[in-house]
Amino acid sequence: MAAGLSERISAFVEALPLKPGLRVLEIGCGPGVAARAVARRIGHGFVLAIDRSEKAIRLARAGSADEMALGSLDFRHVAIEDFASSSGDAFFDVAFAMRVGALNGRHPEASRAALTRIKAALKPGGRLFIDGGDPLKEIDLGRGSPP
Repeated sequence: MAAGLSERISAFVEALPLKPGLRVLEIGCGPGVAARAVARRIGHGFVLAIDRSEKAIRLARAGSADEMALGSLDFRHVAIEDFASSSGDAFFDVAFAMRVGALNGRHPEASRAALTRIKAALKPGGRLFIDGGDPLKEIDLGRGSPP
């Protein structure tokens, strides 16, 4: 287990279907602990981690200088309900979120907006994983992708 990685985050990241070269979107990255762990697992791939908290993004950037210098990780201050890929962004293979209010079902309007934004950011067949499973569960985005 990497330094700073809790057992819960470690189990979640290990359960993600990651392989070298993937493009991954983390929603609600907090201080960037999981984003750094994912970046290590995907080698020459890329992680974009977003959070609605400006402070969280500052902390994440401060702790991720090496990964950012390699071009394998970047952070953006934005809520998932407002997220839009930049014109130069490629689509993502996988998106994941842990403890994100807009995806936990308690806020239906925010959930609908978030899922619309996530679908738009993912490649066809792209997959979304959230916590709440053992240790994660996949959200069916209604694109005919396997459950």
